Amino acid sequence: MVNIIYGFIALSLLILVHEVGHFMVARIFNVKVLTFSIGFGKKILKKTKGETEYALSLVPLGGYVKLLGESPDEIVSEEEIHRSYAHKHPFVKILIAFTGPLFNILFASVLFYAVFVSGYSVLSTKVGSVEKGYPAYEAGIKEGDVIVRVEDKNIHEWGDLMEAMAEAPDKPLAFTIKRRDTLISTTITPKEIEGKNIFGETIKRKVIGIGASNEFIIRNENVFSAATKAFYQTYYLSKITVIGIVKLVIGSISPKNIGGPILILEMAGKQAKEGKKNLAYFIALISINLGIINLFPIPILDGGHILFHTIELITRRRLSQRAVDIAQKIGMGILVAVMILAFFNDIMRMFYGK
Repeated sequence: MVNIIYGFIALSLLILVHEVGHFMVARIFNVKVLTFSIGFGKKILKKTKGETEYALSLVPLGGYVKLLGESPDEIVSEEEIHRSYAHKHPFVKILIAFTGPLFNILFASVLFYAVFVSGYSVLSTKVGSVEKGYPAYEAGIKEGDVIVRVEDKNIHEWGDLMEAMAEAPDKPLAFTIKRRDTLISTTITPKEIEGKNIFGETIKRKVIGIGASNEFIIRNENVFSAATKAFYQTYYLSKITVIGIVKLVIGSISPKNIGGPILILEMAGKQAKEGKKNLAYFIALISINLGIINLFPIPILDGGHILFHTIELITRRRLSQRAVDIAQKIGMGILVAVMILAFFNDIMRMFYGK
């Protein structure tokens, strides 16, 4: 039950951020907003303030901002035609569609910033295990040693060491190790092995044959370094998300990796138990996924609307309503298929651990 509560809070927050993006830009360009809803379907709660009805609807798997003149069969009075979405310049329509996903990505950066500036846990560089037959063992590295430096790069956390190994040239590397209170210099030549990347693909990577201990340290970033780190983290995870989706589409990785609302609810609850910062990080990750997915040029999604309006901008002609309707039906079919697959995968994970 706790998982469900935290999951719904996370989803509702991300939907709210997304729709606020659409809402704000629509208001900036004087497009009348008829409805702002969190959720779809029957409205459970609703309140009209000014010219907009704000609602909480039954199905909490999305939301929408209904704009004047957005529906093709909607009749708009002469007095309000200048506030109609349909009569705005295509560039304005593109901005309205684009800002929802953009707000999700910016929101992720804000969450990352809050985590980084308030202090976060990272694995220390203390060695927890040394594998026999690997370069570190041959060089005399022992359990409990602390990796201080690799070549000219200071190593502050385990992630720094992984990065140094990923960038390591094919030559012996100078390591500085701290053993109790003594600094020891040694040379280690990484060994190339086959492993799996985050997409489950087989890759070659360099290792020295050590494992991390379970020791964590708290890192605090200042207001400037936190901003830089938050921006980079958002960029990196956005890039990984795009690559992952493309690999799913072309079949490089298994569709079993697709997760749906059930997985999100479960993971949100688990992260909440680990602490507020873990939950914030998880919400940021989902926010990036939501933003990126919505930008894909699939009719029904924001990316589909951006595609239609870009065509209108270039050709100076609107697509026929028949073409739009057909495209949206195809888009809806794609989304329904993906949702069915996501629910199926979630259920398989729940009952069979697959």
